[in-house]
Amino acid sequence: MENQEQPKNFFQSATAKIIMVGLLTLVLLIPLEYVKSLITERAERQKDVVREINQKWGSNVYLYGPVLKIPYTINEETSTIDKATRKVTITTTSHTKYAYFFPDVLNGKINVETEKKHRNNYESVLFTSKMNFDGNYSIPNFSDKNIKDENIQWDKATVIVATNNIKGIKGEVTMTINGERYVFEPTNLGFESNEIAPRFKSKQTDNAALTTKNFNAKKVFSGKAMDFNFDISYKGSQQVSIVPIGKKTTATMTSNWYSPGFQGNFIPENKTITKDSFTAKWKISALNRPFVQHYFETLPNLNEYSFDVDFVIPVSEYQQSERATKYGFLVIGLTFLVFFLIQSISKINIHIFQYSMIGLALIMFYTLLISITEHSSFKLGYGSAGAAVVVMIGLYSISILKNKKFPIFITIALSALYTFIYVIIQLENYALLVGSIGLFLILGAVMYVSRKIDWSTTNG
Repeated sequence: MENQEQPKNFFQSATAKIIMVGLLTLVLLIPLEYVKSLITERAERQKDVVREINQKWGSNVYLYGPVLKIPYTINEETSTIDKATRKVTITTTSHTKYAYFFPDVLNGKINVETEKKHRNNYESVLFTSKMNFDGNYSIPNFSDKNIKDENIQWDKATVIVATNNIKGIKGEVTMTINGERYVFEPTNLGFESNEIAPRFKSKQTDNAALTTKNFNAKKVFSGKAMDFNFDISYKGSQQVSIVPIGKKTTATMTSNWYSPGFQGNFIPENKTITKDSFTAKWKISALNRPFVQHYFETLPNLNEYSFDVDFVIPVSEYQQSERATKYGFLVIGLTFLVFFLIQSISKINIHIFQYSMIGLALIMFYTLLISITEHSSFKLGYGSAGAAVVVMIGLYSISILKNKKFPIFITIALSALYTFIYVIIQLENYALLVGSIGLFLILGAVMYVSRKIDWSTTNG
């Protein structure tokens, strides 16, 4: 009787090994998702702490002004007819309206001094801003509305400023008009009557209008332009937004902040950014924006036409950790692939339990990364966590692979992989390009190494 060759056990075949390792990789995505949720939870906690710090110090800063406000009188006649006598009675009713005039020239000098505030493991960027504006108003023109001079209440003119973060205003807000000094005071006028209705980009609290006392505009102008000098200082956080209401607006902002974000409708014409400061200059004319220099009855909402500067930490540790976890599937998959190729080439059997231990060690990298980063920096956390995991897997692979040649290769490969991912995380504009090239090279290396493996005879 001829001896028959025993059929191979499917579970010992390379195909079964590939399936099991693939399923294990998918299973390990579950704890990886828990790690991602932990990062999200810690990031939200950071936002809450930052929000609390900012509320106590001062929120973002929005400035819309200074605007010259002059009341005028409108007389409305109404006719009533007596049905019995057919007599017509004309009643004249007077209403006070307001005209608003923007400066012809508005020059701003803004200095923003920032500092970082820490609470537990979290930090926020706060600032103190000193703003000085000078310029002039041309003689108000009421001809658009055919308003007679005797109906203009020149002696009740004021200057108003729409702003937010009134709690963060430091000291007096003053304006010098043709040599005479005026102090601004808060007023609710405008927000109640919809006279001023700016909608702020973030926290819509502490919205306010500031106004000077009445002055005689006719006397101030005296046939020439009205010069002014305006000062205001804030304690704030996150953002400075200014509406360029001048017919010709120039602004220069200097700060000790190293990573400004230029947002809004206008970007600086010139900017200089160093590792510990920046200077930015704007030059905006009336031709660059779709609003005119004077309004009657109501002021428009112009917040979308502001130029903004963000003062925030560019990429927080939690954002970088979250980006690192997005490459978790890649790290686990490539590490398992290296071990599988080694076992296929060397005929060393690696049990699925041993793959599981390696996978869990790779997951532990991310928990170590978060915990260490919270007490130091992302760079130190990433390096420490990566070194710990690489050493652990390297030592574990010595006992699995029974020699030192393959463990050394695994240690080098893992170190290169973590370094590659760190470089991608730090990049912004070229992250996709570098990542794509890197993955292409890794795929080429795997194809080269596995080109001579006979999968039909590989039993693992």
